[in-house]
Amino acid sequence: MSAKKEGLPIWTVYDHPKDFPDSFVARLYVGQTPTATFMSCPDLDMLRGQLAEMGLVPLARSEGDDPVIVEVWL
Repeated sequence: MSAKKEGLPIWTVYDHPKDFPDSFVARLYVGQTPTATFMSCPDLDMLRGQLAEMGLVPLARSEGDDPVIVEVWL
């Protein structure tokens, strides 16, 4: 995937969003565009481990983010 052509791949981690009330969810965005790709896990540390295994690094959520957002991974 070329970041120049399509945008930067960003995984946004959510804390039990409405559509997955029993799980933490990581959704893939390309730039600001959502994709259909996601991962869900009942345990936040396990989900973080999966993202880390992909070579990604976490960034803390921004103060203005929706409260359900935990962090993003690049």
